[in-house]
Amino acid sequence: MFWLNSLMASLHHLAAFTLTACLVYEWISFRATMPAVVARRIQRVDLWYGISAAVMLVAGVLRVIYFAKGADFYINSPLFWVKTALFVAVGLLSIIPTVAFLRWRVPADDQPLVVPGDEARRIRLVLNLQLGGLVLILLVAPAMARGIGLN
Repeated sequence: MFWLNSLMASLHHLAAFTLTACLVYEWISFRATMPAVVARRIQRVDLWYGISAAVMLVAGVLRVIYFAKGADFYINSPLFWVKTALFVAVGLLSIIPTVAFLRWRVPADDQPLVVPGDEARRIRLVLNLQLGGLVLILLVAPAMARGIGLN
């Protein structure tokens, strides 16, 4: 059982690092006007962002129910619920840029993609909020894992 617990923790962390890398890539690369190759890459990276979020969620739920410290540890931890709420908030926010990225009609390689001003500002704001939420998750997670906040 130890190896399975370790494997599940590794999968959860690998998905978390992948999600972080994808979000940082989107945050760095997104511009109101960008080369078509960058726009296409953002679309592909956003797909991996979604896949990594799903893997992280499934691995996390399995860890809570079957592995690690047991469900009671997590359910009784206020920081677990803070982390969960932040994850849900970041996930819901991610719908906004994902829908925008899917709607893009990326031009031929020699033409830039121009995102209208209001949409570009909205995407930039949401990417900033997602990144801020992710930073908060990264601050809460180790405290939660160490039982801080438990009675």
